[in-house]
Amino acid sequence: MAFLQVNLMSEALMRTVQVNVILPVDKLRFPGMPEREEKPYKTLYLLHGLLGSSVDWVNGTRIQRYADENDLVVVMPSGDNAFYVDQPSGYNQYGVFIGEELVALTRKMFPLSHKREDTFIGGLSMGGYGAMRNGLKYADTFGYIVSLSGALFVDELPERTNDSPAFMERRNFAESIFGNLDEVIESDKNPKWLVKQLQKEGKAIPKIYMACGTNDTLLPNNRDMHAFLQESGVDVTYEEGPGSHEWDFWDDYIKKAIYGWLPTEHAGLGMNSGNIKSK
Repeated sequence: MAFLQVNLMSEALMRTVQVNVILPVDKLRFPGMPEREEKPYKTLYLLHGLLGSSVDWVNGTRIQRYADENDLVVVMPSGDNAFYVDQPSGYNQYGVFIGEELVALTRKMFPLSHKREDTFIGGLSMGGYGAMRNGLKYADTFGYIVSLSGALFVDELPERTNDSPAFMERRNFAESIFGNLDEVIESDKNPKWLVKQLQKEGKAIPKIYMACGTNDTLLPNNRDMHAFLQESGVDVTYEEGPGSHEWDFWDDYIKKAIYGWLPTEHAGLGMNSGNIKSK
């Protein structure tokens, strides 16, 4: 299981960006395990949350094991605190970076499938919102969306004030990310608006998996989004379970998404320092 740190120049962001990649091309197979057919890999673009970085998923979960066992490439970019949306005036076009540029560059670098049905996007919290927004914005690229504890509160943004002591809840912070909050609901920064646009244009909507902890403060937002998607006829799978906004929950549910929902290969765990005996 190769773990690569890539520093690449982004035109959308006008700077060098760090991206971490899990690449199972060096997988050691036990005697009797079938060799993998020579074909491009299915890929999961996996986004971190607020205050996080491109190493969060590796530090907080067993994503390397899950990728190895499913012959899955996982690409983990750094998204700062920008919610993975575009702020063109500051050359912070994170939506373009995630939905177009990163996909194109990694497909040039690595043996990745170009098929929509083999290209997935997921994330947690801020990254859960980013996966939902960009998975829908770039629905021609992504066939599947995984949103864990998604920060799906766009509907509430126009009511924000600067009274909260927490910076992420203040109106001025939201304005720095989303622009004019009075216009955000009827824009491509709103996943609900994007669903309506895709349906209006008769385009395919990615399949969506959502999960949120029953003690998570974002639970009402996730239930609301799930209800909207159901009422809109979108193919959505929704789960709740014990937990709050923390890594134990995200580790459990990214595993459920990869093993039980995404169309991964389920090829079996290769030989490594933690698995040296054939079962």
